Amino acid sequence: MGNEIQSWEEQNSYLVARGIDESTWNALCSTIYPGAKPDSIVMAIDYCHARQLDIMLKPVHLVPMSIKDGQTGNYSYRDVPMPGVGLYRIQAERTGNYVGADAPEFGPMIEREFQGKNNKTVTCRFPEWCKYTVYKLARNNQIVAYSALEYWEENYATAGKDSEAPNAMWLKRPRGQLAKCSEAQALRRGWPEVGQEATAEEMEGKHRFEKELTPASAIQQKSEKQLPVYTQEQFNDNANSWANAISAGKATPEKIIAMVSSKYDLPKQIREQIETIIDVAEEA
Repeated sequence: MGNEIQSWEEQNSYLVARGIDESTWNALCSTIYPGAKPDSIVMAIDYCHARQLDIMLKPVHLVPMSIKDGQTGNYSYRDVPMPGVGLYRIQAERTGNYVGADAPEFGPMIEREFQGKNNKTVTCRFPEWCKYTVYKLARNNQIVAYSALEYWEENYATAGKDSEAPNAMWLKRPRGQLAKCSEAQALRRGWPEVGQEATAEEMEGKHRFEKELTPASAIQQKSEKQLPVYTQEQFNDNANSWANAISAGKATPEKIIAMVSSKYDLPKQIREQIETIIDVAEEA
């Protein structure tokens, strides 16, 4: 009797209580939030449930951020739930008074050289600014415009903590990334009730997000199982494919670090190699 095999529902009663079945959970883990820790995905489920959102549309993102532990003073990557600009669009539409937006306006293109990792020079062309305007139907039936003007140099994410050069996404899509930041700010101005938190598009790739873990929250954390150490050989096997994914804008060093750290004990020297993954791959 003691060796009876439990069903998926019996093993994951905490998910069943949240209305998540096995197929939905598998989709969340493999497609919607690949590489995220199960606890982080559950956190996203609860976030969406509280706001009556369909998690399969991914209105909330799990952004790997460098978090400071209030007890030890050390930093570690953790998944931080953040709304996407799509969530702000949904919430503005739900009010019934969102009546559209103009196409983004861009300032003059600027070409600038940045100091990258290993003292390499990176050249990037980007718009100086982006203006995004949204329209809201006021109580007197007048249409009111809310605009946000955001500057590229104040918003872009760097390729690493030791680099001032933009990361792969901001290098590849300088207009698109800035437009998302401007749109999010415009929606917050027009609909402050949707929230004032920065979106995932605004924060992804940012470093040293110093949110301290208090002793109380640290005590509440579950003790983690001992993880196997990630080896140099494993890194060498994956370096080229990771570098290609970063260059194509499909991944970031922060996401790779978070993915590996969810399954392995990641040594400091390999973490640093991942942060400079493109340079390592070129040298190999």
